[in-house]
Amino acid sequence: MRNVRPALWFDLVLLALFAAITVALALRTPLLSLDLAVRDLVDAHRPSWAYWTARVFNYLGQGGQVLTPLAVLTALVVGRRTHSVRPALPVIGGFVITYLTIGPLKVWTDRTAASDHKVVHPEYLFHVPTGMSYPSGHVVNAIVWYGVLAILLGGLLRPGQLRAIRYGAPAIVLFTTTYLSFHWVTDGLAAICLGLVLDRILQRVPWDTIPLPWISPKFAGSSSLQEQQTR
Repeated sequence: MRNVRPALWFDLVLLALFAAITVALALRTPLLSLDLAVRDLVDAHRPSWAYWTARVFNYLGQGGQVLTPLAVLTALVVGRRTHSVRPALPVIGGFVITYLTIGPLKVWTDRTAASDHKVVHPEYLFHVPTGMSYPSGHVVNAIVWYGVLAILLGGLLRPGQLRAIRYGAPAIVLFTTTYLSFHWVTDGLAAICLGLVLDRILQRVPWDTIPLPWISPKFAGSSSLQEQQTR
């Protein structure tokens, strides 16, 4: 298992924060009023040019249409350059870990979207069976999939560039989903906590040393460009 900093205690803090946000919303604390206030504020300050600019940048968090295909394409390119099937492993890991968490949580929490203007009072977590807004899938996807891309591109980009990819894009997605009222602000905050935990799980996996007994050693090399860059 690879070391990821901060240590495991940070994952526990993130999970506790996610649980705290969820409980706070279910108990109709002032966080619900904050959601409504932010929603009403951005709705009142969204000129056409800003709306369309935000819509474009919001695609940075589009999982199925943008991020997953991009990760698959990157894995194919890296796999060809490193003559290895291992670049497919973090992509499969990213798909599985998001599939098992984002969808079930959305179904379980029953939260309507911030764009539903029928919501005029703070009673919408575990309240509307058709709601699927919590947590923000765009934000979780952005954190997880840009983390996967960072794994694949390791050795090709500088550490600062990798950090910009891993954290810059999710920050943009968090802002745009909130600004466009696609999600409540607390949907995004909870998604940050969940997304970071999932990303840290994937970053800990030793993708280059996982046994692949059914694969020829010739094609069981590196999962990234790191090995090729250091030759």
